Amino acid sequence: MIRQDYGSCRLCAGFIGMSNIDKKELAKLMLILVGVVLFWNTLFLYPLKVLVVMFHEFSHGFAALLTGGSIIEIRLSPQQGGLCVTMGGNRFLTLTAGYLGSLLCGGFILVMAARTNWDEIISWVLGIFMIVMAMLYVRPFVSFGFIFVCISGAALIAAGEFLSEKANDLILKIIGLTSCIYAILDIKSDVLDRRELPSDAVMLAQEVGGHSVVWGLVWIVVGLAASAWFLKMAAAGERVMSDE
Repeated sequence: MIRQDYGSCRLCAGFIGMSNIDKKELAKLMLILVGVVLFWNTLFLYPLKVLVVMFHEFSHGFAALLTGGSIIEIRLSPQQGGLCVTMGGNRFLTLTAGYLGSLLCGGFILVMAARTNWDEIISWVLGIFMIVMAMLYVRPFVSFGFIFVCISGAALIAAGEFLSEKANDLILKIIGLTSCIYAILDIKSDVLDRRELPSDAVMLAQEVGGHSVVWGLVWIVVGLAASAWFLKMAAAGERVMSDE
């Protein structure tokens, strides 16, 4: 009985960040992070960037669904652009969910990969989720977006089926870290550097008031704080959920 209580306390402590930082794991994550930054403007990172755009658009859609709305369609372009057409739902949450939702997706994937041994399962689930979303919402069927999401989903399923736990762990950490970085840089690019664009911040300012730059700065601050927290959680000592 005492042993079970101790295990439960350790599980809770791990997920609220009370355990010690594993410096070796943190070094590995920082090495991946440096690699992502170094290859940022190369073709190696292109698929990951489009993947994050997909997370961004899916997040808009899920915010609409969770607040009583619906998704009409989702589109992705080869130029790393995207569009999510929704109907109904809470407009504030739907518009806010894009940048912060993709950040949350990346952080969740990163933490789950780092803190569990379920990497193959996570790859499987993520791959199936992407294919289902493509079938339901990505349009048109014969388009860059639909093909990209289906191929990416199939690749993740294949990784979960045929690659080792360590290989899946690395893949998921790269996806998670890239999503966290890209979400913040995307806010800066769309909201601060190119203010003439009809970004989420511009539409939010039109809907609820305030200035688009202010909303952009708020999102960047939240994004930086959340990314730091996710990184800390990913390197917070021993794994708290495993099948060992």
